[in-house]
Amino acid sequence: MRLNRFLASAGLGSRRSVEEIIKSGRVKINGRPVTDLATQVGPEDSVKVGTKVVHVEQTLTAVLYKPRGYLCTADDELERRTIFELLPEGWPRVFHVGRLDKESEGLLIVTNDGDLSLSLTHPSHQIEKEYEVGIDKPFDSEHREKLLKGIRIEGGLAKAEYVNVVTPQLLKLTLRQGIKRQIRLMCYTLGYEVTHLRRIRVGPLRIGAMRPGEWRILNDKEIAALKASKPVPRPPRPPRPASAAPAPPKSRAIKRTRPTAEMRRQEHRSPKPSPESI
Repeated sequence: MRLNRFLASAGLGSRRSVEEIIKSGRVKINGRPVTDLATQVGPEDSVKVGTKVVHVEQTLTAVLYKPRGYLCTADDELERRTIFELLPEGWPRVFHVGRLDKESEGLLIVTNDGDLSLSLTHPSHQIEKEYEVGIDKPFDSEHREKLLKGIRIEGGLAKAEYVNVVTPQLLKLTLRQGIKRQIRLMCYTLGYEVTHLRRIRVGPLRIGAMRPGEWRILNDKEIAALKASKPVPRPPRPPRPASAAPAPPKSRAIKRTRPTAEMRRQEHRSPKPSPESI
């Protein structure tokens, strides 16, 4: 097994991210520093990162219903609650794919499969994420088009792929982007405060009947569907109502050219036509 794949399988990150660990010279195989990404690791080899012996762990991918009030981080300096407190102690080291802010809740993928994590977070994958969004006042239907076309917020041009108005104060938004606090900032720019935010779908995975704090391990079929998931093309927008027939173009007046001095001299030099030619 290649060294970068070995480290990714050990839960140290994606293959791309562990390459930096290898290049830094922190990895040793059987006591010898290794910086070659293509180095092969055999079953009898001892691999260390720094002073820690690294073992390949069983690949595990699960979904967690993140409750409100929990942080998506492995460690917090203020000792606030984190999502890893909700997972079994006997699990291998896993990391979250994407994140939800402290006051948001819903579906979150956790895994130690670095390749899966990279494929789901890479911009080219564009995996869809669907949210329930509660707002503090009735939604103005004119804002739907603005959400679809895009709104400039901190972090770039943010837009929704689908906007479904469930009730005047409850929306369902589908995103393919991953800008920090995207939905809250989009709504705030349009004059709304988000009162409730819950992620209900990631690609083909739905939250279903899960309750806050619950988790479940994904089976092989679900993981394969997640890897193969592609964004659903946006349905064509309804045509605009026909407007009145356009007015015929206005006739343009012929602009007469004022004769120049040279033109007058040429006219004076030209011979007068004979009577026969008239």
